[in-house]
Amino acid sequence: MTRKRKSNTNQQAKPAPLTGQTVSQPASTGSPPSTAKPRKWYKVDLHLHTPASNDYEEPQTTFLEWMRTAVAKGLDIAAITDHNTVAGVGAIRREVEWLTRLEKDGRLTETERAQLAEWRELAGKVLLLPGFEFTATFGFHILAIFPPETSLRHLEHVLLTLKVPADKLDVGSTETGASTEVLSAYRIIREAGGLVIAAHANSTHGVAMRNFPFGGQTKIAYTQDVNLDALEVTDLEGRRYSSARFFNGSKTEYPRRMHSIQGSDAHRLHVDAKNVKRLGIGERATEMLLDAPTFEGIKALLQSTQFERTRPARPKDIPFDALMVARAEGPSIVQSFHESASQRGGKLAAILYDVCAFANTAGGTIFVGAGATQRKDKAKGLENPKAVEAEILAGLQERLTPPLEVKIDTIQSEDIQLLRLRVPKGADRPYCLDDNKFYVRDESDTSLAVRDEIVALVREVLEASTATKRPPARNENGSGENRAKSENRDRYNRRDRGRTAEELPEIAAVNGKVQEPELPLIPVTSNGEDELGQRDEAFYLPQIGVEIVETGERNGNRFYSVRDLRNGHIIKNVTRRGARKLWNYAIQQHEDRPAPSHKIEWRGNIGLVGLEKRAGKTRYDLALREGDRIRIFYGVTDDGMEGEWASFVQEE
Repeated sequence: MTRKRKSNTNQQAKPAPLTGQTVSQPASTGSPPSTAKPRKWYKVDLHLHTPASNDYEEPQTTFLEWMRTAVAKGLDIAAITDHNTVAGVGAIRREVEWLTRLEKDGRLTETERAQLAEWRELAGKVLLLPGFEFTATFGFHILAIFPPETSLRHLEHVLLTLKVPADKLDVGSTETGASTEVLSAYRIIREAGGLVIAAHANSTHGVAMRNFPFGGQTKIAYTQDVNLDALEVTDLEGRRYSSARFFNGSKTEYPRRMHSIQGSDAHRLHVDAKNVKRLGIGERATEMLLDAPTFEGIKALLQSTQFERTRPARPKDIPFDALMVARAEGPSIVQSFHESASQRGGKLAAILYDVCAFANTAGGTIFVGAGATQRKDKAKGLENPKAVEAEILAGLQERLTPPLEVKIDTIQSEDIQLLRLRVPKGADRPYCLDDNKFYVRDESDTSLAVRDEIVALVREVLEASTATKRPPARNENGSGENRAKSENRDRYNRRDRGRTAEELPEIAAVNGKVQEPELPLIPVTSNGEDELGQRDEAFYLPQIGVEIVETGERNGNRFYSVRDLRNGHIIKNVTRRGARKLWNYAIQQHEDRPAPSHKIEWRGNIGLVGLEKRAGKTRYDLALREGDRIRIFYGVTDDGMEGEWASFVQEE
């Protein structure tokens, strides 16, 4: 479809065919677009059904009415994604082609002439992308989006390759019988030139749906595969459990940060007044910051690491405010806030500490010019953001080793300006300030790293370097194993099942007598397996929290070795008095409230010891029974409970 810029009469429109060929339209004049033009935010909805889907709720809707609604809702880019069919795309193309042929032959009626004129007008206002919503094996839904000029024959060939039966290509049903499994579908769509998006990933038929009866490695592969461009989620805003935060790259099992977008999944023109969950066109759209409103622009964005260039679409009278959204989420392992960057009071230094900590942990975003809490007094902002930016960059250049590229931009929040620093997880960890101060991020706090954490950072980098030099693992057929799957398994072997006795020497060997903990610890053999031989479940342990793995006593003081479940690091010689918040909580519970087995709420071999509210979050103490031994995990949060552990999550 031909698309004109609505607000720039000096830019010549490029044909972007709705029909698979250029729609006849008077040529526009003007100078070619400048290569230096600024990016713009465009409203995009990549999940829209038409009457070609057999579950469409308003089957009498015409395709011209559908197109009118897309324009009326202010969409710049829309995708047709009917269930396992491109019949809707074909119907629109045939209608426009027929009217164009009648015009060429001079046989248009007045009604037909008006319809063709309207099609052309609408074509200049919204870019329409062809695609489909594919139903993979076990009912998982995948969006496939293609360039506007893609032929129907090519699209149908892709559907046939995905094993949609030929006699069902025009049915538009969610059910197609035996089809293609998820990872193969990702690859087929990508190789055919399409964008691959997991549809409503966090809900029904979504590849990341919680409590789905599949193993953890399957969930990881389905949401981290190299051929997957983005996750479409339904909880992008204002929810206690946000899938976007869950896939932000901070979790060991999900190390690849994913673009999270939203789509309307509209099966009608307008929202159902009786059931607001039945959305209409453009009701739950995404805004994308693009060089141009094109398929190529979307593809480049979703295949980049520029995650700040997507955001939920908002009504014009309630614009998106990045600071307000961030403050609603609060400080976290990947987000922090600073009201100023002044030298006085060490505020500039605190910002540099956070940069170093994020680089050593999982990356993150720092807001400078606003505190974390949303008090009655609004954020003050910065009077001269550019000057503050220069101070921060100078501080990093002078004090941070090795060098790190930190992206800084000025953002607007209501009537104030502030800085947003985007810090990557550094490739040359560990990073330090002033040559000898190593910082890490622990939940919402930045702390100096202790010796074992520094050692772990070095080991991680060395292991990653070694892994890149290894040849690909081979499967039974001799073909290369999926790299992400192999790396995830290796990560689980290191993290979830503990260390061998040789890797975790007893404190007693150096410091004195070891005291047995109240509940016996699980032994780990030299081959990395426990005495039950269990190894293959990615979410065998919670993903966040602390486990006490060893206790000892020296000069009347107790010392502990604790395992950080977030990354598997084991930290030795921790005392209750000198421990960080979560470590201190674990030691306090361990010493003051030992958990007898008969008081644990067991569900099979996993159990709930207790829960309490801490720092605005519900924290769970959990138990795992392995034969006659029990392991306790302290301070686990909701988003650290996957697999069987999710059954303990308390609803608000």
